[in-house]
Amino acid sequence: MRDGRPPLSVVIPMYNEESVLPILAERLRDVLDGLNEPYEVVAVDDGSADGTADTLAKMRTSWDQLRIIRLQRNSGHQAALLAGLMRASGDYVVSIDADLQDPPELIPEMLQKARADALDVVYGVRVDRTTDTAFKRVTAGMYYRLMRRLAGRQVPAQAGDFRLLSRATVEALRELPERAPVLRIVVPWLGFPSGEVTYLRAERAAGETKYPLSRMVRLAADSITSFSAAPLRIATWLGLLGVVTSAVLVVVAFGAYLVSSTTPGWASLYVAVLFLGAIQLLCLGLLGEYVARIYTALQGRPAYFIAEDSGPPE
Repeated sequence: MRDGRPPLSVVIPMYNEESVLPILAERLRDVLDGLNEPYEVVAVDDGSADGTADTLAKMRTSWDQLRIIRLQRNSGHQAALLAGLMRASGDYVVSIDADLQDPPELIPEMLQKARADALDVVYGVRVDRTTDTAFKRVTAGMYYRLMRRLAGRQVPAQAGDFRLLSRATVEALRELPERAPVLRIVVPWLGFPSGEVTYLRAERAAGETKYPLSRMVRLAADSITSFSAAPLRIATWLGLLGVVTSAVLVVVAFGAYLVSSTTPGWASLYVAVLFLGAIQLLCLGLLGEYVARIYTALQGRPAYFIAEDSGPPE
């Protein structure tokens, strides 16, 4: 340990993961004890409603390296992950989900690669997602293609929140003004030297998924509106298209008037009004997303509240 800081911290956000915790602890502890160097495990309980908190408390009685952070309420996966990263003290910090779809056995390889190649970020990249449903594979592929188009090629394809960060990267995240960053986009944007390790994505070890379609859509919306102004540009182009369409309709109506074609154009007018109204509503919705983020930032509300932390006081 250097200045009381362990070489490695492992951050695990979790919500209602009581059933998978014994399996997770067994596999993760075997891996970390095998490193033969100090470490800490930061388990962030995101306001679980099942027995997750009690199970973690029992585990800590026989696992000194386990640190438990319990959030006051369910704040979301990204907020729980950020809470763990901000309180982890290791020289390197690995984040991994509790469902064991990302293998903890890969952590030593990530750590070795970071040290050998002087990397600040090592991404766990999935090369096979056959254990996911076809719908999940298609939507995930669309998400990563969109993110790479908006944020640049530095965003690794098929890399979720299983990654290793150096202390320098964590401190850079700490300096960002955003209170609720989408780490899948922000970490690559920082531009620190990075590498990848690949693995086959496994099935969930136990329990049910905590990322239904609604949360996937919310993640995609947050990723876009928190990082890029592209939707505003889309709104601008749609508005321009609406103006051009209106101009064409005016010319058509004027031409009909000149040739004395006075057949009532209620259908054309109805379609035009609907079309323009739809564009206006879409533009208002997109603008509303950004206004809402500005409003949230001005409020200055933290993304999470710590109810309990079993680690040393900061």
